[in-house]
Amino acid sequence: MFFASATRPAAHAISTLLQRRAASQIAIKYAHAAYGAALKVSPATLSKVQGDLSGLVSALPKEQQLVELIHNPTLSAIDRKKGLDTLWQTRKDADKITRNLLEVMSDNGRLGELEEVAGEYAELVSKYKGELEVIVTSDKPLPADILKRLENSMKNSVAGKEAKSLRMVNKVNPGILGGLIVEFGDQTIDLSVSNRVNKLNALIQESV
Repeated sequence: MFFASATRPAAHAISTLLQRRAASQIAIKYAHAAYGAALKVSPATLSKVQGDLSGLVSALPKEQQLVELIHNPTLSAIDRKKGLDTLWQTRKDADKITRNLLEVMSDNGRLGELEEVAGEYAELVSKYKGELEVIVTSDKPLPADILKRLENSMKNSVAGKEAKSLRMVNKVNPGILGGLIVEFGDQTIDLSVSNRVNKLNALIQESV
């Protein structure tokens, strides 16, 4: 299998409330392995695998059995194998590369990093297509007109002009308490209320 060379990291990547979870080194390796395998087949396969992975991540809040399979570290290897068999019965159109990826992640006890792998894979595909992914995190879903205004602003930015296309993604995180966090490329613009509160708390602690 093309994922066999991936090694286990010493520790799992830690998520934060305010920004995207940083992908662990093992998640990056899995994503790059899947990307390389899909690219060798065809651009259409690249997109198909991306759709498979994003579909699984999107289904997590709705499917308790999927949550159990992905995020229950106490499941035995046998139970994970049964869970995957059931998963593929309901997703018979999943690409072979997607199946191989999850099966190897399962063998290595790394299914819990699915979201990280999917996110890293999506970034690789976006770069291949010349897309600029702009992630806008808000405390509640943004109205379409606000998201459109942000997209127009991004198109006029240096990064936006260099990209072939933009892909706007609105993520919801009530923990930011208001405002926005805008992420694109390696840049983060944190305009959240929670960030301002944290800075204020830090200033207060310094003055005491």
